[in-house]
Amino acid sequence: MDGRETIAIETADDPRIAEFRALRDRDLTGREGRFIAEGTVVLRMLAGAHAAGAFMAEKILLLKNRVQGVADILALFPPDIPVYVAESDVIDRIAGFHMHRGVLALGRPMGCEGLADRLDALPETALVLVGCGISNHDNVGSMFRNAAAFGADVVLLDETCCDPLYRKALRVSVGSVLSVPFSRQGAASDILASLADRGFAIWSLSPRGSCDIREIPSARRIALVVGTEGEGLPPEILSAFQSARIAQVPGLDSLNVATATGIALYQIAAGMGRI
Repeated sequence: MDGRETIAIETADDPRIAEFRALRDRDLTGREGRFIAEGTVVLRMLAGAHAAGAFMAEKILLLKNRVQGVADILALFPPDIPVYVAESDVIDRIAGFHMHRGVLALGRPMGCEGLADRLDALPETALVLVGCGISNHDNVGSMFRNAAAFGADVVLLDETCCDPLYRKALRVSVGSVLSVPFSRQGAASDILASLADRGFAIWSLSPRGSCDIREIPSARRIALVVGTEGEGLPPEILSAFQSARIAQVPGLDSLNVATATGIALYQIAAGMGRI
């Protein structure tokens, strides 16, 4: 360890760890802007995001036998962040289910940048991922992981998308939600209008797209727009902007939105010389 003191938690009703109690129920009702980071990989990402000033870690809760294994990660956090430890049965009672990972942290965003601020901060050459109506937390997490892998500068989610800081989305993203800038606000039409005003070539992704994804011409600024599974993007978006499709063998309807996003971002990033 780095000399950091750990604080033993003996009972599940200890008020110092109240934010970790009944995790699944709290995931549904929210934590007043705070979020739970779960697992060693996400904890390390939170440490980096804390150092960068994008997110703040407030407290950490660990299974007692995991402390030594994450000592190098704990050393990345400021010494004033409390680290609580508990035995397995206590952790399970706190969470409300068996916590085999035994690594949890409570975090919160630092500030709340508006859409215009996010867009104005983009470089002259930029790749943006836009999500409309994405309601599945696994898909949102995978989209962020794809965005990180293929160098997207920002992820813009409309107000109907689920929260990427939801515990499961954050875990599926392998912490990428903490490293890729994002905004979740406003109507999709307003987001796309703002992108168009800033010179973005906007491409919506649809099985009925007018061209193959490999035919998208390279540009300095490109925005890829994806919609929810089943319904896909609304007709008004598909008709207002250029659309592309991913070639598939005959007889299949469409790909999972997370898979489709990965394929499309790879192709666009390659065309922009990012990978």
